Amino acid sequence: MSKVVIYSTPTCAYCKLAKQYFEENKVEYEEKNVFEDLKAREEMVTKSQQMGVPVIDIDGQIIIGFNKPEIESALGK
Repeated sequence: MSKVVIYSTPTCAYCKLAKQYFEENKVEYEEKNVFEDLKAREEMVTKSQQMGVPVIDIDGQIIIGFNKPEIESALGK
């Protein structure tokens, strides 16, 4: 099973779509709220060089935004 981490904020519509996709496809994920968690925000920027969310880390592969084809590829679907 893939290790999936999503860096998100509570008001991000694309973050909600990504989490909904994971839930519908029974993909376990860890959510890191970069609005509240400074350490998670720094981690996200270090990994992605991005300030926008969502940033999704699937087994070390960084995906910027809710890019369904890239997510499915990273998950081996």
